[in-house]
Order: sequence, then structure tokens, then C-alpha cells
Amino acid sequence: MCATEAAPDRLQELLAFDATKSGVKGLADAGITKLPRIFVHSPDDLPSPPSLAGLKVPVIDLRGVADDARRRKEAVEQIRDASSSWGLFQLVNHGVPPQILEGMLQGSRRFHELPKEVKAKLYSRDLKQNVKYACNYDLFLSGAANWRDTFSCNFSTTLNPQDIPDVCRDEILAYGEHMLGLAESVYELLSEALGLSPSHLKSINLSKGHFVRAHYYPPCPEPELTLGTSKHCDPSFLTLLIEDELGGLQVRHEGHWVDVSPVPGAVVVNIGDLLQIISNGKFKSVEHRVLANRLGPRLSVAMFFVGVREGNYLYGPIKEILSENVAPKYREILLEEYFQVFASRGLGTESILSHFTL
Repeated sequence: MCATEAAPDRLQELLAFDATKSGVKGLADAGITKLPRIFVHSPDDLPSPPSLAGLKVPVIDLRGVADDARRRKEAVEQIRDASSSWGLFQLVNHGVPPQILEGMLQGSRRFHELPKEVKAKLYSRDLKQNVKYACNYDLFLSGAANWRDTFSCNFSTTLNPQDIPDVCRDEILAYGEHMLGLAESVYELLSEALGLSPSHLKSINLSKGHFVRAHYYPPCPEPELTLGTSKHCDPSFLTLLIEDELGGLQVRHEGHWVDVSPVPGAVVVNIGDLLQIISNGKFKSVEHRVLANRLGPRLSVAMFFVGVREGNYLYGPIKEILSENVAPKYREILLEEYFQVFASRGLGTESILSHFTL
């Protein structure tokens, strides 16, 4: 049941919480010791029994891939294996300077720890607003809210850099530039992993349409009752994520939840739904979630690459990987159709890929 179909008193609680414009940090700052019921999740969605220990998410070293053919071949094979079996992996020696990554995390922290009256000026649920802050984009759709606030910046052609708060403006702009470069490098390796020319995925505009979500997870008084982020698959072609040392990110692998242990300086790569579609299922979009914690704050920053949403640009299985013996598994779609389906449901629901399966 979505929140708008819930009991009227629950809807009133959601409206009252949203009207504060202070997010979950406001609740944490108020010193609450009991979790408001709008954040309490069903026991079926909470992490019990414990996650499987022993399995480790692939960590792939990109050192030398630009000028050493042997290293590049190894990295392509590792990325092919990780993208087809895990759907998520970590990159080290990726070329993005550590100070850029740390600067972005600290810039995010400075924004989220501004006085609530300052942040409230940017609090919005307007999907067309390039720079904004909110608590749970799906607050009125999901069955239970997540313990997380989010600052968003959409790198669209209409973005005015002066709209980004000065406490994090320089950091976001530098981060966006470096992560775009890394995404293009990853797309080259993914193209080769599909048996295509290195430029193929870039040539179909997968680097265009990107935005940042800087998440802030305050200490939670009852983390056993809620989640930082509910299970979901990413609505993107590719997601690049950095996180601090606190951890809490988990990925679903072979029916088990596996911890994505933080690696200093690493960038986490998620295969999104849209890349699963155009790779005809060769690469897998994967469920992941974030646990709540009594410690904190936890900081993470995700950059999503979503392609071209305007006009009649269709995305479907890449024709060069199809043949008489390999039929398309998905139909061609407009991205606007995909995002309409995604936006109609809250996190924690089942994958929407079935809507586009042939």
C-alpha cells in the first residue's frame, strides 16, 4: 500500500513531517529516542536473518589500462564478469584525485549541516528544479520512509552554477567534471566487454543526462526498525558512487545480501536497469540497499547517468550484439516512458524491467 492510500492519520503525519522542511536530520537534532511510525518498515523488508558473510564484491584495479594492452584486457574481462554476475563492483586507481572525492563528501556534509532555515529555502519536490534538497523523493508513495536526506544537482543545460550553495559549489562542479570523465572511461571498457568498439556506448549518448544525489544518513535511534535506503535497482545506465568509511551499503547476490565494504578512494559502479536493457541482459541491474545505523552521519554521493530523455530517441538492445540466434529480450523504449513507470512507484518494490520485456 502506498502512503497516499494509507490511513488518513498516516497521511497527515507525512504532510506534517514534510512541512518542517528539516528532514530526518531535524528529527535527529531534536534528540528523538523513538522512531516516528512513518519510518517503521515491515519486518519482511528488514535485514533479518543476518547477511551472508564471506562473499566479497569485486574490486577492479584500473592501473595501466590506458597504455598497457595486457592490463586492459584483464580489466575488460573482470568488468565483464562483474557486470554479468554481480551488477556492482568497486574501482581503484581510477584516476579521480582523492581530494576531489573527499572534497565532495565534505561539501555534502557542509550543506546538510547548514541551519535548517537556510536549507529550507531549497527544500522542494519539483522534478524540474535543478538544485534542491528533500527527504525521500518517494515519501508519499512508499510504504515506509527511509532514514535519509538528499541534496540533488542536475547537470542539465539549464543549470546555473550560482544556484548551487557556495558551501559545496566548487566541490560539486569539480566532482561532476571528473566523474563524467570516469564514466566515459568505464563506458569504453563496458563497450569492449560487449565485443564492441570502445566508443560505442559513448556514441549513443549514454554520458549525457547526469545528476548528483548527495545523501546524508544521521544517527538513527532505532536502526533495527528502518532502512537508510530500501532495496531497489537504479534507474540509470550507470551509477558511480562514493561513500565514507561508515559502510552500510549492501548488494543482493545469489539470493543473499552482501556488504559492500568501503575501500579507501574507491568508486562503486552500479549497472542500472537501462544498461541491462541495451545489453540485452548481458549486464545485470542489481538490487541494493543501505542499512540504518546508530552511528553517523553516513555520507554518500551518487552520480547517475541517464542518457537522452528529450525527443523521440529510442533505446533498446544494441543491434550489434543481436543475431539470428540471439533475439532481443526487451523492446525499444523512450526514456520518458521508463521514468514515468519508475516515478509511479516507491523504492522497495519489485523491478520494473518486466514492463519492457518482450
